[in-house]
Amino acid sequence: MSLNTTPMANRIHIGFFGRRNAGKSSVVNAVTGQDLAVVSEIRGTTTDPVYKSMELLPMGPVVIIDTPGFDDEGSLGDLRVKKARQVLNKTDVAVLIVDAAEGKHPCDEELIQLFVDKEIPYIVAYNKVDLLGDGERGDKADESSDEQEIYVSALTNENIYELKEMIARSVEMEEERFRIIADLIEPEDFVVLVVPIDSAAPKGRLILPQQQVIRDVLEADATALVVKENGLAETLQNAGKKPTLVVTDSQAFEVVARTVPDDILLTSFSILMARWKGFLDASVDAVCAVDDLKDGDTVLISEGCTHHRQCDDIGTVKIPRWLREYTGKDIRFETSSGTEFPEDVTPYKMVIHCGGCMLNEREVRYRMKCSLDQGVPFTNYGVLIAYLNGILKRCVKVFPYLYEKL
Repeated sequence: MSLNTTPMANRIHIGFFGRRNAGKSSVVNAVTGQDLAVVSEIRGTTTDPVYKSMELLPMGPVVIIDTPGFDDEGSLGDLRVKKARQVLNKTDVAVLIVDAAEGKHPCDEELIQLFVDKEIPYIVAYNKVDLLGDGERGDKADESSDEQEIYVSALTNENIYELKEMIARSVEMEEERFRIIADLIEPEDFVVLVVPIDSAAPKGRLILPQQQVIRDVLEADATALVVKENGLAETLQNAGKKPTLVVTDSQAFEVVARTVPDDILLTSFSILMARWKGFLDASVDAVCAVDDLKDGDTVLISEGCTHHRQCDDIGTVKIPRWLREYTGKDIRFETSSGTEFPEDVTPYKMVIHCGGCMLNEREVRYRMKCSLDQGVPFTNYGVLIAYLNGILKRCVKVFPYLYEKL
């Protein structure tokens, strides 16, 4: 993947929802100007969420999601509705498609309530306005003075451009609250990135957080120097300049912390990602829950990607081993990966999540909130590993407000 390609996790996610045959797929095709979704007069043609990454003006990089009908029926229908509900957890702005001739049904009202409950900006688009008579069209337009509603036609493209403008206004288009690392450094600063190359490292490339941090350092007009952990000491000795910050893969915390002098700031890629995705504070608050683990407790280790597991995999092997060594307890472990995350986490004593580089912020924060609402501590790989190594306070010193809390 090239460094200037926007990953799916960093794109605005626009979800299209509604009843079967309201014209969701037709509107998706009209908005994108492409035949992304299969269109048919048969109810329930869309059986699974369809995702498409693309550039959509005036928003830029987005993910368009076409969902199954929310009124689908039967056992398969229930599964499709469940998939549509899951899409809500990653949706930045929702577009509810309603048949203009029929108006809103109770199913549509249920969807609107879900948007409100999940604090998702939404628009109601009344499709098939081309089928209305002039008088009926005028009456319905008069009835709808809500700035969140619009009448469109996927067939004639009427008001499709205006719908795109409404979507853009519904999304916070301002710059991110902060960058991954750029707000922590100044132009001409020198940053050392420690990247172990072992059996778990992907062949021929760097993992996404490493790529993104390098890109962010360069965009800050600073210098990034990438080394393996066994070359770190020599690099620090011969650099001729003290680095502003050292960022390491969390798995190398132990050796890197011993090598980097205390007067140099130290953190990890995972900790930076947790801050960027909006769950670092909760992770730091929750990590001490490891001290309360008892024999027989179950811990959920959750990752946002579905990479091939290696023999010494971080999530399934290393973290379980480190936790058992630290606690001295017989702890049970379960894992989840990709888009799957249990709605009920009460069977677990805590949730340990990766940095979330493959998930957008809304989905990671949903998982965090889901856990915390059920009283289950939710922490992060990098935070946990730093805590187990007794260096958490040092690793969040780069964030003064967090450092003062510890």
